[in-house]
Amino acid sequence: MFFLKEALKEAEKAFGYGEVPIGAVVVKDGEIISRGFNRKEFLQDPTAHAEVVAIREAARRLNSWRLEGCTLYSTVEPCVMCCGAIIQSRIDKVVYAVPDPKFGGVESLYSLLSDERSNHRPEIVKLELKEAEELLRRFFKILRERCRSLA
Repeated sequence: MFFLKEALKEAEKAFGYGEVPIGAVVVKDGEIISRGFNRKEFLQDPTAHAEVVAIREAARRLNSWRLEGCTLYSTVEPCVMCCGAIIQSRIDKVVYAVPDPKFGGVESLYSLLSDERSNHRPEIVKLELKEAEELLRRFFKILRERCRSLA
């Protein structure tokens, strides 16, 4: 749970910047080697999801695109794009807290990480973290209120 709470700290950073509050960390040998939070709006980059940011940084740090022996912790179920990056990077394990019924690629919409046709299938662990869910609810509530006030 410690590493998932570290990912939550990243999600809180995203929230502070007005980004969808999702955070991720990559862990190898019991040490956080990279961190990421959503930066889509700031960078105007549709690929700047927390998981992709963390995966890119982990690959830079290890000087390898192969992230074998690594675990990705994310506050929210990775989307299809992020699942593709997870498969391509050969991450061994994915731990996430909140399912994503609209974009989830792990179990909610698709089961990309457990698809037997894939050449790489990481272990998947879902751990409930109420704080991550509450942060998302708060973010979208504020967003809806802003939209109403502009209408």
